[in-house]
Amino acid sequence: MMWGVDEAERALDLPPGYTLVSLRESGDAFAHGLAIAAQAGAGTLISVGRYDLVEFAVVLEPAEPLVSARRALFVGMNATADAIAAHCPPEREVNFVWPDSIFFDGGLLGGVRLGWPKDCVETDVPAWLVLGVMLRAADLVGIEPGAIPGTVSLTGEGFEMVQTDAIVGSFARHLMIGFDQWNEAGFDTVANNYLARLPKNKAGERRGIDRDGDLLVNAPLDMGTPDRTGLLGGLARAAWYDPCLRSPKLA
Repeated sequence: MMWGVDEAERALDLPPGYTLVSLRESGDAFAHGLAIAAQAGAGTLISVGRYDLVEFAVVLEPAEPLVSARRALFVGMNATADAIAAHCPPEREVNFVWPDSIFFDGGLLGGVRLGWPKDCVETDVPAWLVLGVMLRAADLVGIEPGAIPGTVSLTGEGFEMVQTDAIVGSFARHLMIGFDQWNEAGFDTVANNYLARLPKNKAGERRGIDRDGDLLVNAPLDMGTPDRTGLLGGLARAAWYDPCLRSPKLA
């Protein structure tokens, strides 16, 4: 590689079309992705070699204006959930909290971030997007598994360590499938897959995701204007992420 970072061999099984950039454990996959995206090109996957986190980012090159291209977040959320589900113990659930938090078996596991060029306006097609994924792989040293009930880790929930790298490769494949579905069947397929993992507040409510990526919710039997929850505000909060710890929050 030519990015001036450590390229230690990793046991990542990536499908064709991806280029791996490996960082040492002090690296920041999302920040590095933002820094190199303009030169790296689509399919560049940045992975950090940490035992306590599954941390990686991927560069995308959208073909839509920024205002609608941000819906790539939902493809990334679905791909992450499908990758976890492919390797998790049976009868466990992966769920979302709007828009970017990932819960496993009721506890916060991690989330997804989305970045784009700062100078790109809403109506322009961005030169790149970066999806960043972070999942807690192991419990914190000195804290017994289950001691923080709202927080979970992959190994604490029965995953083998070898499966953490397998999740990255599985994500890469599911991401390609997700974008293929969007291109061939339209965004509704992506939205429905995402909404299936987003718990409802009330039984019977109707939900959708509009072209801006906002969540639209109608109460049961309400045919009026739906309640709207913005995507941009949720992305800015990144409610699952602790920037001081540089890891998913502890509940």
